[in-house]
Amino acid sequence: MSATGGTKTAENADSLVIAFDDNRLLTELFGANDRHLARIEQGLGVLATSRGNKLVITGDAHARNQADRVLKDLYAHLKSGGEVNAGEVDGAIRMATAPDADLAKPQGGASGPRIQTKRRVIGPRSQTQSTYIDALMNHELVFGIGPAGTGKTYLAVAVAVSMLLQKRVDRIILSRPAVEAGERLGFLPGDLKEKIDPYLRPLYDALYDTLPGEQAMKGIESGEIEVAPLAFMRGRTLANAFVILDEAQNTTPVQMKMFLTRLGENSRMAITGDPSQIDLPLGAKSGLKDALEVLDGVEGVATVRFSDADVVRHPLVTRVVKAYNNRDRGLLGDGAK
Repeated sequence: MSATGGTKTAENADSLVIAFDDNRLLTELFGANDRHLARIEQGLGVLATSRGNKLVITGDAHARNQADRVLKDLYAHLKSGGEVNAGEVDGAIRMATAPDADLAKPQGGASGPRIQTKRRVIGPRSQTQSTYIDALMNHELVFGIGPAGTGKTYLAVAVAVSMLLQKRVDRIILSRPAVEAGERLGFLPGDLKEKIDPYLRPLYDALYDTLPGEQAMKGIESGEIEVAPLAFMRGRTLANAFVILDEAQNTTPVQMKMFLTRLGENSRMAITGDPSQIDLPLGAKSGLKDALEVLDGVEGVATVRFSDADVVRHPLVTRVVKAYNNRDRGLLGDGAK
């Protein structure tokens, strides 16, 4: 039968044979010294043996189907101009092994949600990321809520860049509240810009990963791309723009309302944050939590919640997040006794 991305598969009682139609892509697909295949074998409990342009997958039927899905998605990603690295392999495995994964149709492959930027083609690395990308593309206001490392900010910036390149918006505005995580802004050296830039650095990093550095700098200089602290948004109407507020858990309810009411004609907003990492003064209510309560069920607003299972950084980050979540749940349990 024909498979996604130009592969053909055949199956007998205990193995699956996949034939690829472009041998030039196999080195990237399999990885240097077959390291990507080894990652798939370890992650799914199968054995993968390459024979020319064919790959024989041995293992139980469900694991074989998962491996088939992973390889189809990665191969389609390569054919669409993307790159395959360890993170992409882990993401494809995560997609194929999700409890609600439909192995009969592509998930992260060419027919899944893709973000085309100048520097790379970006696809989801978890089911929640897939839902998030769809929401960013189809809703005017999207909340991305969850722990660090889940791609909330990165994907929002990527979608914003994609829409800018497609002329669907005229500019991108990236913002963060300048709230210190245990430090004091006033003690940092330099002028206002030099004091503020460290807080906006993650937004710059995401921007430079989706646009060539020269083009990103040109956009910033021309005003087509604006990176500014939240305080600079007051009194403005942001029309024909993709607006992103990062670290929104560190806003106050007043600041959040101010920001939300900046939305102008033909604009979109993405608001990202982690309610478990609030750096506001003790006792102050987070504007993010307040907005989620007030806007629950409002038409045009989408909320996507990530969990530690969606962390796509180093595997140790996932374990760190889980450990802290377990500790916090334990504390809540002790307090309830």
